Amino acid sequence: MSSNTETRVCRLVGDILGVPVAGISRATSHEDVPAWDSLNIVKLAMAVEAEFRVHITPDDAVSFTSVQAIIDILARKENQVTR
Repeated sequence: MSSNTETRVCRLVGDILGVPVAGISRATSHEDVPAWDSLNIVKLAMAVEAEFRVHITPDDAVSFTSVQAIIDILARKENQVTR
C-alpha cells in the first residue's frame, strides 16, 4: 500500500471524525478518538468506498478500528482485484 493511500485514509478519518489530519497516524484508533463511534464508522465506510472505489462489506466496516486496519482492508481488496 502506498503512502498516498495512507495520506488519503488519514484525510478521510480527519474529515469524518473532526480530528486534525496532522494528529492522525497509522496507530490512530477508536480508543484514541471519542468520535470514532458506530455512526461514524458507517460514514467512514461510505467515504472509503467513494474515495477508493471499493465495496466495503459490513464485516469490513466492523474491522474499521484503526487507520492501520483500514489500510490493511484496502490492501486485501487490492490483492483480490489483482489475482
